[in-house]
Amino acid sequence: MLSDARSDGDGTTVPPGRGRPPADRIALRGDLRSALPDAGAAVVVTGAVFWFLYARMESGASATVAVMPFMDDAGTYWMYLLSQAFGWSGLLWAWGTVMLGLLLSGPRPARLPVSRPVLERWHRTTSLTTTALMAAHALMFAAELVRYEAQLAWAERLWAGFADTFVPGWYDSGTGRIAIPLGQGALYLAVPLGLLFYVRHRIGANTWRRLHRFVIVVYVLSVWHTLLYGTNVWYGEWPRTVLWLLQLPVAVLLLLRLLRPARRGERLGGPGGRAGVTWPAWTVRAAGRAAAAAVVVGLVAVVVSGHDGGRERTPEPPAASPHAPEPE
Repeated sequence: MLSDARSDGDGTTVPPGRGRPPADRIALRGDLRSALPDAGAAVVVTGAVFWFLYARMESGASATVAVMPFMDDAGTYWMYLLSQAFGWSGLLWAWGTVMLGLLLSGPRPARLPVSRPVLERWHRTTSLTTTALMAAHALMFAAELVRYEAQLAWAERLWAGFADTFVPGWYDSGTGRIAIPLGQGALYLAVPLGLLFYVRHRIGANTWRRLHRFVIVVYVLSVWHTLLYGTNVWYGEWPRTVLWLLQLPVAVLLLLRLLRPARRGERLGGPGGRAGVTWPAWTVRAAGRAAAAAVVVGLVAVVVSGHDGGRERTPEPPAASPHAPEPE
């Protein structure tokens, strides 16, 4: 028997009746509550990363100091270190939520420790936490820039910190001219793409699903930003190797998701077949699968060869930059 009862998005059935809050409000409130333990864990991880970066700077082993010798003072540049810590924990949470999303949208293992509704709730809560960590990463970097420009008046310092952090193309120092806009693009895409889930009843499920696929672009931009501008991964040390190794399962799951999508209408099939797939649509889908396969092969080659374009540590540290410190 059909019923107009519906789910609030985390497995809870909402009975029919008048005066009910919209489904998006119920889901968002519930997800925010469910995200509190996840956010607490993220704060703990961020604190551990901050302590690690602080200790490395104090001991003289920091790659950041090797790149920018003028930052050899952990007590002065603690906001920059906290920005780095938020960036690293944000990237870890982004990896987790992307992995969950790929598990849900593609072929899943026969046995999983939890049910699909639980996986879906984890995917949403980790997505919310990731967005918050990205915002904290940017805000702490802006705060460091405000502190760094101490010779300016307060209004000028606030504008400099805001513009260098949030205005695309404004930051003009070194590789930041490329890396900063990549990070900004990731942040500016993550917020609407993550929150569109809660208004899917207004824009339509199919529209939301098509837009949500671009979340993988947010992840790619985040990793690219880190490889270009994360001073702790510039050299061939273990953080860079770990970052590359973490991309292998993402690439493999993405390829499996493209080859065997969970939704029947997204399967490749044959052009003009019973599914009614046109030649242009079939060509685009086939090209996406080929591109994902090429990415997997490329990642394996990079990890095996050890040649990923990372910088070589120079015998003498570079001169101190007159600009603000390089961001993570």
